[in-house]
Amino acid sequence: MRRLLLLIGLLPGTAHAADVDTLLSALKKSLVAEARGTAVVEVAFPPNRNPVRQARLLPRLGAVPALIRRNFTVTLDGQEVLAGRTALRYSLVARNPQAAPWTIWVDSVWNVPLAYQEQRQDGTLARRAAFLAVNAAPARLNTPLSVRAPDPALKKALLAAVPGLKLPAGFEPLSLKLRTTASGNVASEVVLSDGLNVLALIASKNAVKAAPGVAVRRLGGAALWLVGNLPQGTLEAALGGVQTLDVQAVSDLTGTFAPHSASEP
Repeated sequence: MRRLLLLIGLLPGTAHAADVDTLLSALKKSLVAEARGTAVVEVAFPPNRNPVRQARLLPRLGAVPALIRRNFTVTLDGQEVLAGRTALRYSLVARNPQAAPWTIWVDSVWNVPLAYQEQRQDGTLARRAAFLAVNAAPARLNTPLSVRAPDPALKKALLAAVPGLKLPAGFEPLSLKLRTTASGNVASEVVLSDGLNVLALIASKNAVKAAPGVAVRRLGGAALWLVGNLPQGTLEAALGGVQTLDVQAVSDLTGTFAPHSASEP
């Protein structure tokens, strides 16, 4: 089936459709199997004290297949050798020009990712994970992972709880949880995704300092933060229309909404 999709992709007008299908088939397989070996993980955003580390696995992409299909143009650019394996190189360009582009390398035989890279809007690296060496065969996961999917009901409830909030184009709420801030206050965190890029929207009684990749709107005794790999102006514009914030109203949503998944990409 996968070879047939690759052949169909050679026909005029069908290339991009076939490319997204073959990539999503690899992401679907990664829910039940994965390459293991020695990988290097480099994270330039958000900044941290140890930007480069080694790992046995690639960190989870947290891909949302339905949103990748809707929000990205996927192109099979060619192939490279990674960790001694032939890998197909896919470029993913977001239809929202403010959102970060990605590259994903997929083993041409195993059909699982061997590397991925997220860039900043200026072309610099945001993060990259790639195998240097892999074991002789991919490993099956003891517990298959769930396919992530947007939750329309959560989106409706969030926009009602935070009037004036404008989600960046292509981004949808995936899940909501409570977290404890550094000052000890309980905050509500909503995970937003466009399929690959992830934003964190946080409602709290205390604020953090604004910084590159962190927009903050203070509203009386409450604050709303939006964190992620988008231009600063885009993050600030998402919060700019919010005039009031009821932190408790956002927190109360956790009684209704849990992380959402679906069975099919």
